[in-house]
Amino acid sequence: MFAADIMRSFVQLVFASIIFTMLVIAGGGCANIVPPAGGPRDSIPPRLISATPPDSSKSVHPKRITLTFDEYVAQLQNTQDIIISPIPVKTPNIESRLKTITVRFQDSLEANTTYSINFKNTIRDVNEGNILKDFTYVFSTGNNIDNSQIKGRVILAETGKVDSTLIVLLHRDLSDSAIVKLRPRYYTTIDGSGNFTFNNLPNENFNVFVVPIASFRQYDSTALFAFLNSPVKASDSSKPVTLYAYIQEKKKSPAATTNTAPKTGDKRLRFANTETGPKDIFKPLELLFNRKLKTIDSTKIILTDTAFSQLTNYSVQLDSTATKLVVIHPWKLGSAYKLLIAKDAVADAEGITLTKADTLTFSTQRAEDYGSVRLRFTNVDLSKNPVLQIIQNETIIQSVPLTGREWRQELFKPGEYELRILYDNNKNGIWDPGNFYLKKQPEIVQPIQRKLTIKANWDNEVDISL
Repeated sequence: MFAADIMRSFVQLVFASIIFTMLVIAGGGCANIVPPAGGPRDSIPPRLISATPPDSSKSVHPKRITLTFDEYVAQLQNTQDIIISPIPVKTPNIESRLKTITVRFQDSLEANTTYSINFKNTIRDVNEGNILKDFTYVFSTGNNIDNSQIKGRVILAETGKVDSTLIVLLHRDLSDSAIVKLRPRYYTTIDGSGNFTFNNLPNENFNVFVVPIASFRQYDSTALFAFLNSPVKASDSSKPVTLYAYIQEKKKSPAATTNTAPKTGDKRLRFANTETGPKDIFKPLELLFNRKLKTIDSTKIILTDTAFSQLTNYSVQLDSTATKLVVIHPWKLGSAYKLLIAKDAVADAEGITLTKADTLTFSTQRAEDYGSVRLRFTNVDLSKNPVLQIIQNETIIQSVPLTGREWRQELFKPGEYELRILYDNNKNGIWDPGNFYLKKQPEIVQPIQRKLTIKANWDNEVDISL
């Protein structure tokens, strides 16, 4: 009986296969196997469907907060990016599992205080990684939810640019020592445009500071820092504030150690010309040595014309690294020179000199290798002592005090340059940092959005509106 049933099932399967084949042929040939349509890609981030306690709850003192979403959320990788305000003494434990995120507080909550937890960009779904941006959960241990705010922008005073690694601090204690001795009450990050916002603040006065995220709550005169001269009151209609970050003093470099020749290998003292091709008339001649120099005899380094006639108006100097020899001279356009270097003109710490005397022959660029430049400023405020800064590769190539609305230079090296305006309060021609304890703000530099492109053998004229 069992064998008969198996045979009957086999016959039915064969018959069904024959019918299917005939239908395919009747339908016009090959059967294309098409997978089911997958639908559009999921681009929707997780959505909060419940919270315990509910979002914006009042008069609650939760030890644990549970947030449930409508889909599975990925494990929180960067919980240090989550901003909890006010800053708790002990960092809460925050973890995700399946569709739930749990926050467990490690210390007691303050009475009559509005708390907010800004998850920034840490919440994302498992499948597509869609980010729930700046999701914020709020609750209060008192009868009210605070809704005041402080907002503004942070700019680097020396360049006019933005550094998004900085953070903004609020101190309730208004003494100057608070930035050194006390924890900030609140902090927040800044975005790529330098903007920041504090929400859910009490209607109180705060001192506002800016520090690197690595410093967090400690003032360091050798790191970026910004402050406001007076406290700011949080309100529901506060005007934006602007802070200018600066470094008051550069970090001291470690003491240089004496560089001696290696005990094995090549002990020869050698140099190379740092400039290839015709020489730029606006730069000194630089010779880079393979080791630090201990002594130089400038009388044995002679600059001449092509007829070996010695020139008189030049100087030879060793730079601060002791590896670069600099020859300064008012170079002429399209001229040829020779630099005669005696064998014992220089020596390293071990007394090793050059292996032989050397002669360096070079020539300078011609007038047609440069372009002229004329800048016309339509709305520069001359009363603020503006100084035009011309920058290339983050280095100030030239600083020019502006005494009128037009500046011109006949010979300018071709290339692309950035432009900035320094408002030089003390008229010393350079940017000066601030001083927190003297309540002195830094001088301000305004970047010019339009870049300057100089073409060789060309009159380059540009109108600039600040």
